[in-house]
Amino acid sequence: MTITHIMINGVPGKVATTILAHAINDERFTVVPYSLTGPDTEKSVRVNGTDITLVSPEERSAVLKTIKETYGPFVTVDYTHPSAVDANVAFYCAEGLPFVMGTTGGNREQIRADVTDSAIPAVIAPNMAKQIVGLQAMIEYGAKNFPGLFKDFQMTVKESHQSWKADTSGTAKAIIRQFNLLGVEFTEADIDKVREPEAQKAMGIPEEHLDGHGWHTYTLCAPDGSSEFGITHNINGRDIYAEGTLDAVAFVEKKRLAGIKGHCFSMIDVLKNL
Repeated sequence: MTITHIMINGVPGKVATTILAHAINDERFTVVPYSLTGPDTEKSVRVNGTDITLVSPEERSAVLKTIKETYGPFVTVDYTHPSAVDANVAFYCAEGLPFVMGTTGGNREQIRADVTDSAIPAVIAPNMAKQIVGLQAMIEYGAKNFPGLFKDFQMTVKESHQSWKADTSGTAKAIIRQFNLLGVEFTEADIDKVREPEAQKAMGIPEEHLDGHGWHTYTLCAPDGSSEFGITHNINGRDIYAEGTLDAVAFVEKKRLAGIKGHCFSMIDVLKNL
């Protein structure tokens, strides 16, 4: 079995740290003990017995040279912050670092353009949970094959995430686009975004998961109120994202070894190649 070197950026953030913990215990990978992070953070952290050096934006170019000399080719995982996505992708592309982008936000058109103009493959997805991605694919199939199926239906969308999540759920935005093709008039501005812990507890979210969850409910009502359809996916914790992310890393490494360059892949591509 080929061992892939992997560097996870965004530590000590909770999602990045969860992915890191899973990677340490996954025999497919050897963790590069560095993590690109934001300014004003600690110098290092210890995760599952592994010391991780945290690298500030000012240090990353110099440190990357050392990492490449020590570890050779590796795949980067990004779970940083929406405000850092564009600059990070430009850096990965310029430095020839194949990557998996799990962070939402940024200019997605520019991100894809940067990868297309680069010498690397990448997986970019708003959600790394394989089961949710599969659900999205089913809805997309319906949108392509039954356009207008829900024309004139009224839609409500409620999504809840931890209070510090800065942006609207990328998964919600992607699913809404498919429902638009199914005939539903609905925009991102119409989403009921819940970030207050007390409101979340009232929804039934377990208190121990208030700082790490993703609850989504999409409801469609017929114009006369005679029928109602609903889709709900409620995720507690972050473990579900780790499995999908690491499968995406293995996928990107295969593409790198095959000489694939300048191509953006999705989690659907990953699922089709498991």
